[in-house]
Amino acid sequence: QVQLVESGGDSVQAGGSLNLSCTVSGFTLDPRGGYCLNWFRQRPGIEREGIAGIVADGRASYADSVKGRFTISEDKVKNTFHLQLNNLKPTDTGMFYCVLVESSDVRLIRGTCDDAELGHWGQGTQVTVSS
Repeated sequence: QVQLVESGGDSVQAGGSLNLSCTVSGFTLDPRGGYCLNWFRQRPGIEREGIAGIVADGRASYADSVKGRFTISEDKVKNTFHLQLNNLKPTDTGMFYCVLVESSDVRLIRGTCDDAELGHWGQGTQVTVSS
């Protein structure tokens, strides 16, 4: 059974940084495999959106709203992936979810993996940014 668990959410002031982690169990992050790792954000009153993704060969993609501020990375040894959040803004406040899409032919476009809604989701971690 595949499970994802997020951690690292916190309350910070604008301009601050956080590092979110997603621990994956029941699935091995292997460069020979096919998968897409995704971070989604759910902001109050706004539809949930994909913001950063990375595929097995290391290619990453970001939504325009976070490009240059957020960085997604993967640690295959620890079977985890991360989202480094820099220069946080109050508008970044929301619940952050990590997602694993198992596919040998998955597209990653502007921070969203194809079929992410059908993937494995974590429970979310809250990020609150105050001005």
